[in-house]
Amino acid sequence: MNREHRVRLAAAAAIPDGEAGQGFDILAITAGTGNGWQFPAGVLEESLPCWEGVGCFVDHHPWGGSVRDLAGVCRQPLWDAQAQGVRLSLRAMGPSGPLLAAVGREMLTAAGRPLRVGFSADVLFQAQGKRVEKIVKVLSVDLVVDPARGGRFVREWNQNHRGETMNEAFESEGNPTLQAETGAEGELCAALLEASLQASRLPPAAAEQVRRQFAGQVFAPDALQKSLDEARQLVSALTGGLSVQGPGRVSGVFSSEDQLQAAVDDLLGAPREAGMQGLRAARLSGIRELYLLLTGDEDLHGGYDPQRVRLATTADFSGLVKNALNKVIANRWEELGRAGYDWWQKVAWVEHFNSLQAVTGTLMGTVGSLPQVEEGDPYTELQVGDSAETTQFMKFGGYIPLTLELIDRDETRKLRAYPRELAAAGLRKISELVAAVFTANSGVGPTMSDSGALFNATAVATAGGHANLSTTALSAAAWDQVCRSVYEQPMLVKNSDTLRAAGPQMGVNPRYLLVPRALQLTAKKILYPTLENAANITSENQQQGQPGDVITVPEWTDATNWAAACDPRVVPAIFVGERFGLMPEVFLAGSETSPAVFTHDEHRLKVRHFLAVWVNDYRPLHKCNVAG
Repeated sequence: MNREHRVRLAAAAAIPDGEAGQGFDILAITAGTGNGWQFPAGVLEESLPCWEGVGCFVDHHPWGGSVRDLAGVCRQPLWDAQAQGVRLSLRAMGPSGPLLAAVGREMLTAAGRPLRVGFSADVLFQAQGKRVEKIVKVLSVDLVVDPARGGRFVREWNQNHRGETMNEAFESEGNPTLQAETGAEGELCAALLEASLQASRLPPAAAEQVRRQFAGQVFAPDALQKSLDEARQLVSALTGGLSVQGPGRVSGVFSSEDQLQAAVDDLLGAPREAGMQGLRAARLSGIRELYLLLTGDEDLHGGYDPQRVRLATTADFSGLVKNALNKVIANRWEELGRAGYDWWQKVAWVEHFNSLQAVTGTLMGTVGSLPQVEEGDPYTELQVGDSAETTQFMKFGGYIPLTLELIDRDETRKLRAYPRELAAAGLRKISELVAAVFTANSGVGPTMSDSGALFNATAVATAGGHANLSTTALSAAAWDQVCRSVYEQPMLVKNSDTLRAAGPQMGVNPRYLLVPRALQLTAKKILYPTLENAANITSENQQQGQPGDVITVPEWTDATNWAAACDPRVVPAIFVGERFGLMPEVFLAGSETSPAVFTHDEHRLKVRHFLAVWVNDYRPLHKCNVAG
């Protein structure tokens, strides 16, 4: 299913000289790539009917064009084969029409034309990938400063000679003669009405009601603008926030709170919510503008002044900033994960908990294989035991002050950096906790419930024995021996003197080779034989068909120790428990009743992280503590 997209594209054309008049010829859009979207010539030529009667406004407006900014109306679209684009006749009209005419004449006659002023098309289209398949609607062709692809005026024409001028321009291409428009006041109002309705993006029923109100009449622009504003308010009250979906189309009606959140997301570099990527939102100049818009606190008392509030909304400053910062944390978390900081997710099993009670991780025993039951014989009791490991949740966090001085200095860049730092700190904290499983207690890990250290060389038939610690330096032979030791670990049957090592072999090879940065190349040459640069490659046959992956642990500083771990999806060993999410939470406190605002003139950006890390089973892990 094609989805509708929206983009603003600069017009492009050469600028021949012309004579003073009441309108201009412009090249609205040309074939090629604009804002990352590819517009084929055939698609543009098929879209010609969409350009008839399109309004021209002064500047793009995120909330929709205003009648006060209406500068002209586009007529008689033609296909310019030489320029491979849509050519339009733009008649100056409306309250901003004189401004359009004055700017056009200046741009066509100014020597050197130092200021780039031209046209930018606002279009709604369907696409496959980045290739535009169909232009559904042209919303406006607006006069802007510095259009992205150099959009500008082609020529100026006089109303009485407009048809002759256009014929001259297209005579060699056989285009039809354009008809001169009348200058009647009624026609001007009719064109103003249609252009304003198209730019308003009102639902068809609401637009038709406004059309019936003004059709066939001579009216003042302010009266039309007032009626359009009232219609927008009614539609927003009835349908704000509801999504409208249908075959081949995705669109929506958004509330002012949605637009404001999108503007804050853009300000702080946060990704927008799904479905809001195409929402038009005003660009905020900085955190100071946002603060004053929502609080009216021009004297920086840290309070709320309803008499000075510039934007009436139910959204509050703290909530909007907090939402955006949490999105930045999530986005930064993904970026750092792709850079390798989430290595622990490969060796640990992540689990969500619904309370902060002490965590009991239970490792159930195994029966090995089911014994045969002869016909008529009773079933025998199966020997099943468990080994329970327990741990407590740990709370991590702190706060960063968002001072009123920072807001007044408009240090948006610093605020934008805060959540990225918090994301890195949260990710590295989990990395640190999981890495410590292998390095705690001088490299033998935490003590388990069977009274043995996680890593020890004692036989598993002995209480607390794990037989998963060695002292061999990393090599292909050493890695193979470790894999064999893990593979042959007996599964748990029951913690008793007679059954402690009676289970069958676990039968799983380690998936991951964990090393410090100093051993990274050595490890890769073992598991990825194509990287070996020795004259005789002996590891390739040894490792053929054996899965494995190298993990470099950033917290490990010992240059010789290394470890092995199985895939946690097969036999989990290390567990990471989270209470309110794997990523840290961000809270923002800052009202006039906040003690921090009163005593320190600061809002406080607090980060909180609840985590629990423990080991359920020693069998999928092996450690090599190499003597220095």
